Amino acid sequence: MVFDYLGKLMVLSLAAMGGLAGCNAVDHQDAPAPYGPIPTEAQLNWHEMEMYCLIHFTPTTFQNKEWGFGDAPAELFNPKHFDAYQIAVAAKAGGFNGLISVAKHHDGYCLWPTKTTEYNISHSPWRGGKGDMVKEFMEAAHKEGMQFGVYVSAWDRNFPKYGDPEYAAAYREQLRELYSNYGPLFISWHDGANGGDGFYGGANEARRIDRSTYYQWEEKTWPITREMQPTAVIFSDIGPDVRWVGNEKGIAGETSWATFTPVAPDGGKPAPGFIDDRFLGSGQRDGKYWIPAECDVPQRPGWFYHPEQDDAVKTPDQLFDLYLKSVGRGAAFNLGLAPNMDGVLHPNDVASLKGFGDKLNRTFAENFASGASFNASNIRKNQGKHFGPTNLLDDDRYSYWATDDDVTQPALIVELKDESTFDLIRLRENIKLGQRLDSVWVDVWKDETWQPLVMATSIGSCRLIALEEPVTTKQLRLRLFAPVAVALSDFGLFRIAASAFETQTNERKAVDPSKWNIQNNLLDGGNPALAWDGNKESSWLTNEVDLPNYVSIDMGSLQTLTGFGYLPRQDGEGAGLISHYVFETSVDGNRWEAVARGEFSNIVANPILQFVDFGKPVQARYFRFTVEAVANTSSNRSAVSIAEFEVYTK
Repeated sequence: MVFDYLGKLMVLSLAAMGGLAGCNAVDHQDAPAPYGPIPTEAQLNWHEMEMYCLIHFTPTTFQNKEWGFGDAPAELFNPKHFDAYQIAVAAKAGGFNGLISVAKHHDGYCLWPTKTTEYNISHSPWRGGKGDMVKEFMEAAHKEGMQFGVYVSAWDRNFPKYGDPEYAAAYREQLRELYSNYGPLFISWHDGANGGDGFYGGANEARRIDRSTYYQWEEKTWPITREMQPTAVIFSDIGPDVRWVGNEKGIAGETSWATFTPVAPDGGKPAPGFIDDRFLGSGQRDGKYWIPAECDVPQRPGWFYHPEQDDAVKTPDQLFDLYLKSVGRGAAFNLGLAPNMDGVLHPNDVASLKGFGDKLNRTFAENFASGASFNASNIRKNQGKHFGPTNLLDDDRYSYWATDDDVTQPALIVELKDESTFDLIRLRENIKLGQRLDSVWVDVWKDETWQPLVMATSIGSCRLIALEEPVTTKQLRLRLFAPVAVALSDFGLFRIAASAFETQTNERKAVDPSKWNIQNNLLDGGNPALAWDGNKESSWLTNEVDLPNYVSIDMGSLQTLTGFGYLPRQDGEGAGLISHYVFETSVDGNRWEAVARGEFSNIVANPILQFVDFGKPVQARYFRFTVEAVANTSSNRSAVSIAEFEVYTK
């Protein structure tokens, strides 16, 4: 398996350097001309992988945070039972084909012994200061026949010179180190989080950078990737090879083109974190570049491990639904894995991955279209061997049924070998020739006539169409619509398998809010009761108020509190999302003690329940919640929004 993986990337490397030539139907002298942008060899490899995992594991895990501030001591990171192989085996069991190591997150801590900063794993007691976690992840991935990639956060909340040219040069050197010592990579992953408050060597301040110029992505940074890792695609908000889908829900648009033209919000030069995001989810039919979408989503509510989320792991059915809405819409599925403080995945995470992998295997074990006969309205140049519809059933993404250049709305009648029941349809195009199809209609023969069953757009590398209910038939018809000759490479009919999954549960008990009374409220406007009405879809939205400001609550009786939870608004709007807070308690409503203060990290991209554990029980009748700042604004005046607010006794 390791040989197969490394051999494939060697072939890709040679292809990227122009050292290989192939001969197939794409190269045939009568093949259709490519339409629009087409993928590179590295992008083709990425499409074929379909699914991979992103592993978040830094000192942030040991702080039970979602973003580290950059101030955690290096020696805090000491996972005494770390097992990269356990993580790789679990991912492989889920059907995933690659691992990405978060070699450095925003906290700046490097999981390899870098020469660019002292804030790295060599200053941890783990492996006696001689460890290299990136290397162990790489070796585990290769052992399981999986490809390997790296993510190095451009934002570094620890580096003292962040914001100066010195850090930008150090960041590029970090990439060179990782590109040099960890084998061939399939992806170099970059996100758009850049600049903000941080430790910065003890400065404890906010720093802003010009996202369009500071890293010199096109001029100095990405050329390093092209030179040192030609097999790797580059991922970011803007590509240039793979784009972010625009959400952290793992879902691409129902129509999602692989073609895309990145533009800055002001219409100028875009950069990671500086892009007009309107078309990230859908792409653009007339996009200038082949930049397909990646759908990233954590397996748990958060990207990092939090013990209170052990019972909130996505089920196999939820993961399969995300597969349909990512891979099944021409994108890739990137699932975030979160090792715990021991350095392994929790049993619930492992069970979820295995259940998902089993569901995939059982769903696609039998293609009910196998053995079918076809009647095509047109076959290109009457060359059935090269361009006939039997190519749809040979499990080759790049053999295909093609039509003559002037036949752009062909039909294909499919006669199944036996009457079959299915609820999932798969279509693929030969994307070496571009994304050609605008839409496809699937009809079934029923009551002596053709009846429309379902329609899909933007077919591309893979289109999975889940039906509302199973259909039984022996005859189907495809009607295809394109601006040019079609090049359809795959047709499949499947039955979605059932799955079973149980989690080990963690139950939190909330204080009954029906007895709450507002003691003092300086967050004017809106209806505060909407924040504890039990309805996640409603929100308390205040007027614009000066920040910091607070609301204080009398719970009606003395309580033993262990933590609180803040659920951001769930309507997709970004106004008023709280980013910094203080939570205080009081026995008498006069003397207050701050029991928690901090940051709700990544609140805009991933607006999930924010749980804060006090660390020890606190006796209180009153609590005061102060909003210090909201996300995506530098002003000290803003509206505030709360979908639900809870305080916990257990």
